[in-house]
Amino acid sequence: MGEEKSDLSRAFSEDGARKTHVGGQALIEGIMMRGKYNWSVAVREPAGEIYVEEHDLASGRKKNGWLHWPLVRGCRALVESLVLGFKALEIAAEHAFAEEGDEAEEAGEGPSRDRAGSPARRPAGSAGAPAGGEGEAPGAAGAFSWKDDFGRPDTMIDALGAQTTLEVVGGPDAAGGEGAGAPCDEGAPEAEKKSFLDQEAEFGKGAMAVSMVLGLVLGVVLFIVAPAFVTNLLVGEYDQNTVLWNVVDGLLRVAVFVFYLWLIGRMAEIKRMFGYHGAEHKTIHCYEHGLPLTPENARSFPRLHVRCGTAFLIMVMIIAILVYTVTPINGLIAAWGVPDGAPKLALVILVRILLMPVIAGISYEITVRWAGSHPENPLVKVVLWPGMQMQYLTTNEPDDGQIECAIAAMQRVLEREEAEAAKVSGAPSSTRGGDGMEQAEPAV
Repeated sequence: MGEEKSDLSRAFSEDGARKTHVGGQALIEGIMMRGKYNWSVAVREPAGEIYVEEHDLASGRKKNGWLHWPLVRGCRALVESLVLGFKALEIAAEHAFAEEGDEAEEAGEGPSRDRAGSPARRPAGSAGAPAGGEGEAPGAAGAFSWKDDFGRPDTMIDALGAQTTLEVVGGPDAAGGEGAGAPCDEGAPEAEKKSFLDQEAEFGKGAMAVSMVLGLVLGVVLFIVAPAFVTNLLVGEYDQNTVLWNVVDGLLRVAVFVFYLWLIGRMAEIKRMFGYHGAEHKTIHCYEHGLPLTPENARSFPRLHVRCGTAFLIMVMIIAILVYTVTPINGLIAAWGVPDGAPKLALVILVRILLMPVIAGISYEITVRWAGSHPENPLVKVVLWPGMQMQYLTTNEPDDGQIECAIAAMQRVLEREEAEAAKVSGAPSSTRGGDGMEQAEPAV
């Protein structure tokens, strides 16, 4: 036995006793962390400071309890992750490349910023950007301009209408009204801000929907249509050898996925992002072991984690092989008299697309609900092994600056968890220490 354990063996053997539901996502020069009640983004700005922003999570469980049923909840979680990931990436892009935003701030019209050191909360009423847009944004005119505004993350975040579904968590908005954010609009009435959001919300939802649809279409083409087409060339018609067809198709999907991750991992920006992914894992490890959240403590943990979403993606591809094999597509082909060639292949692809929610639901129940809760189970280690191997591609060893970002994002989530727990128990919630790093012990 070697002196030094691999990250894989350490991730299994050193999983912390305190299991947390907090998860995250690596961003452009930053991290998004998500808890029960809120999600936060911490981004390293070009000047070196850490910008932190947090939002409430709006749970629709009371109105739509069926979305939390087994199998259904996996699809809901996947869609929620896509939507939150999209917004988090927009926020990160705005602040990781903040030169334009800084110019607007110098003009007195930029959004108020939260920066760590000891990050303060973002004023309420701003959802990723000020309601009236930045200095050169068409705040006065109130009309969205494709020429001037499209591609500007701050204005696009406004246009997404996030405040219709997400609220920014508190801050200095009580006694002083809009507080630090107020001067940027001088005498402009609050109604103007709301009308701007109202006018742009519909466009924003459409823009986000188009971006997500385009991403999904690319994913379907890359991971469903292309492998199915190649499999048809290699194996022949689907109903001639169904089991072999599905196995080859599944292996091709996995190969495309692995190659895709390896290829983008060669890019400098993605390498940095994968470093933030490693920082996310180390920070969560640190919390789960009950240690204070400091770069020194977090650095000692492995960059792999048994509850990483990468395992979910791999499980999706494995479960897909089984689901596609037992689905009676051959019966449909025979009953409808589907001819060989393109019509039969089109039917197979269509059925695969329609079964995606079922596969996502099953995969979620296995990887998140079962395996994530029983990492010590030997069978779980077998089930998670492929996904754990993939994390060698999707994580890199982070530097201390990346870990600091992960800690800043994690702090906001833990503070909110602690505050909500204090409301229930009636006990006062603790605050961060003087070094700006929250002591994780009391946050449950």
